[in-house]
Amino acid sequence: QVHLVESGGGLVHAGGSLRLSCAASGRTFNDYLMGWFRQGRGKEREFVAAITWSGGETAYADSVKGRFTISRDNAKNTVYLQMNSLLPNDTAVYYCATRTGIIPEYFFSVASEYDYWGQGTQVTVSS
Repeated sequence: QVHLVESGGGLVHAGGSLRLSCAASGRTFNDYLMGWFRQGRGKEREFVAAITWSGGETAYADSVKGRFTISRDNAKNTVYLQMNSLLPNDTAVYYCATRTGIIPEYFFSVASEYDYWGQGTQVTVSS
């Protein structure tokens, strides 16, 4: 089992920044994939960003490219999502997810490819 805990959410004005953290514990591997997804009220869950644990390969949704950066600290088993130039449309519950084993990049955005999920952290961007 892998346990994921997100933190860092909150309320911010449009144009502001937040950094989300996702700490992984339990059974961890060197070859797993970490992803961030979000779900706004009344919306479908959508992919935000992903990073491979070993190689640092990254992928982003078009809506966040150039504004969000995903990174990892292997020593701390933690993945970060730096969010800059936040927009009201970024308001959502943000979830961290992981899977063991690497998959082709075109599957990074598929929620069903992930095995474990955190409880989510609320991000609210006011206009």
